Amino acid sequence: MSRPGRATARAMALAGVVLLGACNTAERLANVGREPGLDPIQNPTQRAGYQPVSLPMPEPEANQPAGANSLWRSGSRAFFADQRARRLGDVLTVKVTIADRATLSNETKRSRKNSEDLGVDNLLGLENPLTDILPPPVDPGKLVTTDSQTSNNGKGTVARNERVQFDVAAVVTQILPNGNLVIEGRQQIRVNFEVRELFVQGVVRPEDIDSRNSISHEKIAELRMSYGGRGQITDVQQPRYGSQILDILLPF
Repeated sequence: MSRPGRATARAMALAGVVLLGACNTAERLANVGREPGLDPIQNPTQRAGYQPVSLPMPEPEANQPAGANSLWRSGSRAFFADQRARRLGDVLTVKVTIADRATLSNETKRSRKNSEDLGVDNLLGLENPLTDILPPPVDPGKLVTTDSQTSNNGKGTVARNERVQFDVAAVVTQILPNGNLVIEGRQQIRVNFEVRELFVQGVVRPEDIDSRNSISHEKIAELRMSYGGRGQITDVQQPRYGSQILDILLPF
C-alpha cells in the first residue's frame, strides 16, 4: 500500500483538528449551567507519567515495649485515652485557611516579512515567445513576484487575590491498608433563598491530627475542596443559557 501524499496527510490532520474542536464544543454545551466538577481521588502511582521518589532514609529504630505495669498507652496524647479520629465513622475538624495572591503579566510580539521574485531576462532567446503565450504586458525578468507580511501582538495580565477561611467537620469514611484515613465532610447552610455548600475530601495521616482532633488543610493529601452556593443570588450572577451557548459557538 502506497504512503499517503502530503495533501492527504494535511486533510487528515485538519479533520482531526475539526473533530477535536467539535468534541470540545459538545462537551462545553453539555456543561452549560453546571458548576465545574472535581476529579475523583485516585491512586497517584497509576497516573500517567508517575515516577517514584527515592530519598535517603535513617536506619529503623526498634520500639521499646512499655512496662507491664505502665498506665500510659503507646501513641496516646491524653493520659486516659486518645480522642483523635482513628476509626470508621469518627469525626474530626478540618481547618481551611487559604490566602492566595498572584500577579502575572505576559507580552508577545511576532513579525515576519517575505518577498519572492522570479524571472528570466535571457535564456537563449526562448524568453521571447512568452509574449505570444502570456497576456500583455509581459516582462520576462518579472514573471512571478510575491510579497507577504504578518504581525502579531499579544498582551495579557492576571491579578488574583483570594482568601478563604473556614472550619468543617469531616467523617472517616475509609481506612487504607497503611493506616491512613480517607475523610469527607459536607455542610449546607441556607440563609433566606441562598444555600452555601462546603465540601472537603482527602487522605490524612493519623499522626497529623492534633490533640484537639483537628487537622490543617495543607496536611491533607489529594485534597478536594469546594466552596460555593446555589439559589436566587447565584442564579442572577450567572449568564443566561443563550449567552453561554453563543459564547461557545461564535468563532469571534
